[in-house]
Amino acid sequence: MFIVISPAKKLDADGVKYQKFTIPSFINQSERLIYQLRKFSPKDLKQLMKISDDLAELNNQRYLLWNTKHDLEKCKQALFAFNGEVYSGLDVKSFFENELEYAQQHLRILSGLYGILRPLDLIHPYRLEMGTKLKTENYANLYEFWGDMLVDEINKSIKLTKDKVLINLASVEYFKAINKKKLIVPIITPVFKDYNNGSYKTIMMYAKKARGTMASFILKNQITKPEELTAFDMDGYLFNKDVSNENEFVFYRK
Repeated sequence: MFIVISPAKKLDADGVKYQKFTIPSFINQSERLIYQLRKFSPKDLKQLMKISDDLAELNNQRYLLWNTKHDLEKCKQALFAFNGEVYSGLDVKSFFENELEYAQQHLRILSGLYGILRPLDLIHPYRLEMGTKLKTENYANLYEFWGDMLVDEINKSIKLTKDKVLINLASVEYFKAINKKKLIVPIITPVFKDYNNGSYKTIMMYAKKARGTMASFILKNQITKPEELTAFDMDGYLFNKDVSNENEFVFYRK
C-alpha cells in the first residue's frame, strides 16, 4: 500500500538526528516559492497566513535563512522534524531501521513548500500550508503551482513499489493538491469517528492522531491488501462494516 499524509505546523528541530537521509525532489520549485515569500514583510505574512506576530517574525527569518543546500547541519529528516498529532500517532521513534526503509518506499508527506517528501528527505524549518493563497509567477495559489507534479511523482513511485492502492491519510486541504483523475491506483480513505453527544463524529484532534497510528500499523505490518485494514483496532477504534464502502473505511470508537 502507498500512503500519503499531511505535514505538521509544529517542528522539532532538536533531538538526535537519524544519519541516513535523502534530498527532496523539488528543491528548485521550493526555491521559487521561497523567492516569492521573501518579498513579504512579517506584517504581510501575518495577514497572508493568518498567524500571530511571533510566528510571522519566525517564518520571515526562516525564509531568509532557507537555501538549496540540505545537510544534517541545518536540516532534519521530514518524518523526524514534523511534530503534530499525526506524527504522535506514527511514533517514528519506535521504528526499527528496516521499518524506516519500508516507510521510505511506501510513505509520502505532502507539503506546501516541498510539494512531496519522502520520510528521510531533509527539510529546512518552514511553515507554508497548502491552502495558503500565495500568488507565484503566473499561479494564483499553491494548488496551481504544483499542478500535476505531485500526482506524477506519486505514480512514478507506485510503479516502482507495485502497490495496488493508495491510502489517503492526509487532510482535505492537502489531498486536494493531488489530481485524483490521473492516479494509476484506486484510493481508500480511512475515516475515524468518536462517540460524542449521542452520535459518532469526526473529532479532528483524535482523527489526526488516528491517521498517524493507521499509517504506522500499515508500515510496520507491511500490509498490502485492503481487507487487512479492517483488523486495525488500535486506541479503541474498530472497523464498522455497515457505514463503510470500497472507498471509505470507517472506524468507530466509543
